[in-house]
Amino acid sequence: MKAEMIAGGGKSSRRRLNVSSLALAGFLSVLSPAFAFADAYHLGVMDKIRVRVAEWQTAEGAVRDWSAVSGDYSVSASGTVSLPFIGELPASGKTTAEVASEIGLKMQQLFGLSDRPSASVEISQYRPVYMAGAVQNPGEFPYAPGMTVLKALSVAGGLKRAETGQFARNFIQAQGEGSVLVSNRNRLLVRRARILAQINNKPEIEITDDLKKIPDIKQLVESETALMNSQRTNLKVTLSSLADLKTLLTAQIDALGKKLETQTRQLAMVEEDRDKVNNLSEQGLALSSRRLAVEQQVSDLQSGLLDIDTATLKAKQDLNKAQQDETTTRNAWDARLAQELQDTEAQLEERALKLATQQSLMSDALLQSAESAAAKDGENGSNVSYSIVRDKDGKPTEIAATENTVVLPGDVVKVTVKLSQQAMR
Repeated sequence: MKAEMIAGGGKSSRRRLNVSSLALAGFLSVLSPAFAFADAYHLGVMDKIRVRVAEWQTAEGAVRDWSAVSGDYSVSASGTVSLPFIGELPASGKTTAEVASEIGLKMQQLFGLSDRPSASVEISQYRPVYMAGAVQNPGEFPYAPGMTVLKALSVAGGLKRAETGQFARNFIQAQGEGSVLVSNRNRLLVRRARILAQINNKPEIEITDDLKKIPDIKQLVESETALMNSQRTNLKVTLSSLADLKTLLTAQIDALGKKLETQTRQLAMVEEDRDKVNNLSEQGLALSSRRLAVEQQVSDLQSGLLDIDTATLKAKQDLNKAQQDETTTRNAWDARLAQELQDTEAQLEERALKLATQQSLMSDALLQSAESAAAKDGENGSNVSYSIVRDKDGKPTEIAATENTVVLPGDVVKVTVKLSQQAMR
């Protein structure tokens, strides 16, 4: 490193020593402006320090400025500062004097110096303070020595100003949305009553005590009743058509059965006649044309019986399908009602949650309006209280405070506005 030599050209060594000592003391005093607060202050994370290092070399009678080590540094999240050559140096919880002494000692040990370098450490920027609660601009703010709660509050813009107009608008908006939700909920309640009436096959919608409280219950019941009657009519028409089809197919099957019996008897008679004709033909008493005609009659009757069997089978298949359609229609009706009831219950639950949210928003708007009025009308700040959250032994501790309480770097100042009895009425 380059050494800056401060020495008298032709004077005795003792005189040079005295002059150089005075020069070193003056050099460090210029670099390290002292604050009474900084002397007792313990560094913490986010603090920024300015380091200056100089060494008095007795043998040469000169001062060496360690500019490579000097500079501005921040206390990291691990509580250390990182210096050239020295590396990570613990700083959190120590005073600037302790850090300066540690730097000089480390430098002497690292470079094997006969004289310990003199280090000057001053705080260039304190870690911030935080404002929370009923302040106009909550957040992080730079710290200045001598800061009090009142000064910190002024930096944050003072107490939160009353915004009763905005709160009133929020209340009206929440109230309007709540009215829409109430209307939807009432419709869902009547819909649920209609679905239950359909599931239980009741002719009318049962009006319970809860439904009687609905202002427009008559119109809602009339609307749902009309829908219920329309759905029941459609179901009835569908089932009636299937019943008529089943009756027709049953009658057709019965007719084919009777026709089958008739043709079976005819076939038996013709077959008996054919047997006689065959016997006569074998004896030469019947013509072959007669025998051929009888065989044709038998064939025609057998073919007719086959057609009847086919038609009967087709009619029975159609009857089974009609019965299945009837069952499917009834099951689909029941499933639709069950699904509709489930959806209605889910929507009712959703409306209840949204209504609770809107009621909470309305209450919050009223409370904020009352708090703002209380903060505006409070006498001598009697409705405002302060507290400081400060880390002690690594744990946050809340301390009661007043406007004149001294704030330390890293503190969180909480401002609370309490409602007066008049504002709560």
